[in-house]
Amino acid sequence: MKKITIAIDGFSSTGKSTLAKQLAKELGYVYVDTGAMYRAVTYFAMQNGFITEKYLDKEGLIAELPNIQLQFQYNYDLGFAEMYLNNINIEQPIRTIEVSRNVSQIAEISEVRAKLVEQQQAMGKNKAIVMDGRDIGTVVFPDAELKLFMNASAETRAQRRFEELVEKGQNVTFEEVLENVQQRDYIDTHREDSPLVKASDAIEINNSTLSKKEQFELVMKLIEEKM
Repeated sequence: MKKITIAIDGFSSTGKSTLAKQLAKELGYVYVDTGAMYRAVTYFAMQNGFITEKYLDKEGLIAELPNIQLQFQYNYDLGFAEMYLNNINIEQPIRTIEVSRNVSQIAEISEVRAKLVEQQQAMGKNKAIVMDGRDIGTVVFPDAELKLFMNASAETRAQRRFEELVEKGQNVTFEEVLENVQQRDYIDTHREDSPLVKASDAIEINNSTLSKKEQFELVMKLIEEKM
């Protein structure tokens, strides 16, 4: 079977990463969570005082980009790759609501996007890769053999995210998570550089009422057609 590139785009909390991990495991492909890369840069910005609730030192962060080294390291116990920033495992802290509140602002910065897109394209040069994010099918891999665009209602996505955060022991309210989802939707779709849009040749999947199993089986059929 020929190796292909699978690009998964869509709104936050649509289960892009969960699906991408399932597909990569089934196919024996490399999985890349580009959202984790943007979260890692956001975490760096927060830790170094470049972004707060009311302040963003864009130029200061851009100047520090050469000092940000990102790497995925596979954790065999967990069964997926974890995000490392300058050789430190930051998989847990980048998944907090605090990072979620700031990540869309950081992802708006063109210099940040250019740095990460370059790395992402290098990761996929040999195909056999599943990558999810906001601009994978439009910017990173415009020639991907299969492009998916994930969608679901904001309330459905917020409920999923809320349950996930509570399960991890985070103290959040549903209203707080819903507001964050809606805010990220607005920023992601209105930014000047690589806004979130559905690629003209992408297949849209609204998973508001689909189970993970139903979604996986649906997408595997699409992959088999491409291969």
